[in-house]
Amino acid sequence: MRIGHAQRIGDGALTGTTVVVPGPDGAVAGVDVRGGGPGTRETDALDPRTLVDRVHAVVLSGGSAYGLASASGVMDALGDARIGFRVGADPSEVVPIVPAAVVFDLGRGGDFRARPDAALGAAALAAAVEGPSAQGVVGAGTGALVGGLKGGVGTASETTASGTVTALCVVNAAGSAVDPRTGELWAVRHLTDEDATPPALPADRTALLTRIAAAGAPPTLNTTIGTVWTDAALTVAQCAKLAAVAHSGLARAIRPTHGMTDGDTFFGLSTTERPAPDLAGLQALLTAGADVVTRAVGNAVLAAETVSVAGGTYRSYRDVVAG
Repeated sequence: MRIGHAQRIGDGALTGTTVVVPGPDGAVAGVDVRGGGPGTRETDALDPRTLVDRVHAVVLSGGSAYGLASASGVMDALGDARIGFRVGADPSEVVPIVPAAVVFDLGRGGDFRARPDAALGAAALAAAVEGPSAQGVVGAGTGALVGGLKGGVGTASETTASGTVTALCVVNAAGSAVDPRTGELWAVRHLTDEDATPPALPADRTALLTRIAAAGAPPTLNTTIGTVWTDAALTVAQCAKLAAVAHSGLARAIRPTHGMTDGDTFFGLSTTERPAPDLAGLQALLTAGADVVTRAVGNAVLAAETVSVAGGTYRSYRDVVAG
């Protein structure tokens, strides 16, 4: 699995696109949409009753519904590379299956019309590499906010006996990632030694909570989106279940989730490199799927940095804790 990011910061822009790319044969995929204001593309194609069972990329983008244009750039580039669902005798006659979901970040850079387009999607695809993904203010997380503080992209991974499960989340939620009673991240108790280290909190929690409340940007529309994938062989229906339990992990890390101004959407993918799990193995993968999403949200908030652009200054959790 390769991950690519492209972003635009400055000159009125604060937005970006992230693409998750399996091998040329694609990945089995399912989806689960829970938010009240989703912006998506090609999700109906991931129904187990439909023709296609593999996708060739998943696009996560800023720009609200306008940002869905970034998927067209990814689709065109994959088509030029002859990667996609074969629809004709010639190898060039393919239709890449590229589902997408978007977050709302319109106007946060200062210019409402500065949003991802097909060119930015193609740039994210061209930047896709294997290995750990960049985190924080990159790609689709560039203009993200969570509870008024700076959001971003976060990842986490866990290995079970049946396979490895990895999550990539774009954290841009109306709800807060911070416990209002303590100032700690909701996700902090789930983080492992592989994750970012949370900052030490000051003894004066009242002052910290006041700073957190004062630092928050005004409420806008939102959405947290992401992808959870495993190398175990899963069916389309099982991938949809993996996407569904991802929302359980989200609900542990952000409060509240799935509101009317959030379009929370997760894609579940299987690269089918390892054998299909038995029931116990599948259950372990699903448990890990929820856990890595919780950790990915925590990592996104901890990796985010304060950003100052024409549209405003968006403070990070670390900077607010530091005072």
